[in-house]
Amino acid sequence: MKKVNVAILGATGAVGREMLKVLAERNFPVKHLKALASARSAGMVLPFGSGTVTVEEATDAAFEGMDIVLGAAQNPLAKQFAPAIVKAGAVFVDNSSAFRMSDDVPLIVPEINPEDVSRHNGIISNPNCSTIITLTAVAGLNRVSPIETMVASTYQAVSGAGAGGLAELEQQVKDYAAGKAPEARVFPWQIAFNLIPQIGSDTGNGYTTEEMKMQNEGRKIMHLPELLVTCTCVRVPVLRSHSISVTLRTQRKISVEEARAAIAQAPGCRLVDDLENKIYPMPLDTSNQDIVFVGRIREDLTDERGLSLWCCGDQIRKGAATNAVQIAELLVK
Repeated sequence: MKKVNVAILGATGAVGREMLKVLAERNFPVKHLKALASARSAGMVLPFGSGTVTVEEATDAAFEGMDIVLGAAQNPLAKQFAPAIVKAGAVFVDNSSAFRMSDDVPLIVPEINPEDVSRHNGIISNPNCSTIITLTAVAGLNRVSPIETMVASTYQAVSGAGAGGLAELEQQVKDYAAGKAPEARVFPWQIAFNLIPQIGSDTGNGYTTEEMKMQNEGRKIMHLPELLVTCTCVRVPVLRSHSISVTLRTQRKISVEEARAAIAQAPGCRLVDDLENKIYPMPLDTSNQDIVFVGRIREDLTDERGLSLWCCGDQIRKGAATNAVQIAELLVK
C-alpha cells in the first residue's frame, strides 16, 4: 500500500486515541500524521506507535495536503469540517452519524460491503457501533439466505458514552463501596448495579434514535431495503465491549448446523458456542481486540424459519476505530 497523509479529527477522545493505536498496530502506511482537536487541546502529546504526535487545533486549513481524515468527533464538528476536508481533496471517513443515511455517502463494514467504498464523493460513514457488531455476526447467515426480520436487544458498555462513561461507572462503584450516594452526570440514572433501558433520544414512535439505527443502517449496509428490525438498547454496567441478543428470520430455513458453519467462515467472526461447557461470548473476552464472537446459536421456538444467537464485540475497536481504519485500508489498496 502506498503511504498517505492521515489526519484524525477528535484525536484526544476515546475513539481518536484508539484510532492512533490501531493505525500503529496494523502498520497503516502513514506518510504524515496530524492529530487534530479543539484549541484547548493543542500542544497535548499523544502516543503513536513507538513515538508520539503533538495535537494541533482543528481548522479548515489543517486539512490541506491530507489524503484521508478519520473522524472521531461529534455530529456538529463533522458537519462543520466536512466541506473543508472534501475541498482539500481528502476522503473523510466519519465515525459520527451526521452523514450515515445520506444517499451519496457509503456506509461501510469492510467484511460485508467493501465494494460500496468506490461510490464515495469525498465522505464515507462508519456505522453505529452496535450495528457493526451485530451485522458482522449475522452477515454470514445473510449470504446463505437473505434476512427478512431481526429482533435485537443490545447490552451496551459504558465506554460507548466515551471516557466519561468509564469514569462514571468506576467512581460510582467506589462511592457505593464507601457508603456514599453515587452521583449520575454522564448517564441520566445511576449505572453501577443498574440497567438503563434508553440510549439515544425519543423518535416519537416509542423507539430511540439508537434503536432505529439497527434497521436503517442495516438496510443500507446489507442492501436489504425491506429489512424489518425491532431493537431495544440497554446501557449496562460493563466497562467495555457491547453484547447483542439477536433473533432473525431468513427467507428459507437455515439449520443450526448450517448457521454454525456459515458464522465460523464469516470474515471478522469467531464461533464460540459450547453451552454444555459454558463457553460463549462475553464482554471480558472480547475487549481490546477486533473479532466479533458469536454463540448461543439455536432455533427460534416461535418461528420455523427463525434463529437466535448472542454476540459480543469491542465497540471502541471494531465498533468504531478499527472499522474506520479498515475502510482507510480499502481506500489505499
